[in-house]
Amino acid sequence: MKNNRVAVFRKEHFNAAHRLNNPNWSDEQNERVYGKCNNLNYHGHNYDLVVQVTGEIDSETGYVMDMKVLSDLIKIEVLDKFDHKNLNLDTPEFANINPSAENIAIVIYDKLRTKLKSELDLKIRLYETERNFVEFPVS
Repeated sequence: MKNNRVAVFRKEHFNAAHRLNNPNWSDEQNERVYGKCNNLNYHGHNYDLVVQVTGEIDSETGYVMDMKVLSDLIKIEVLDKFDHKNLNLDTPEFANINPSAENIAIVIYDKLRTKLKSELDLKIRLYETERNFVEFPVS
């Protein structure tokens, strides 16, 4: 039988502030490790998010997943919660997790994974800048 697995992608954008800081470290160690990202008054990023869903094409709809459904899911689970927020102060997801790009990608993955059919694979790519991005999970 022919393999009809296809990856579909939805790109979104959100703006958020954060501060990278380990409360178990001294101010000097935080400054040495995180540099400007440890700014006491936080700093912001214009994040680009790419959500990849991979699966078999449904023979009735022709879709792997309805992109409107995926768009709505990202809006509810990610954009409404993180856009124009201070991730350290405004979001319970990062109350005890350093909001690095790596951790943000994992949090987004966890939020979306529970909302998708189990037979669909999910991958998150998060651009913190044009040149710096993370991907989760890694195959």
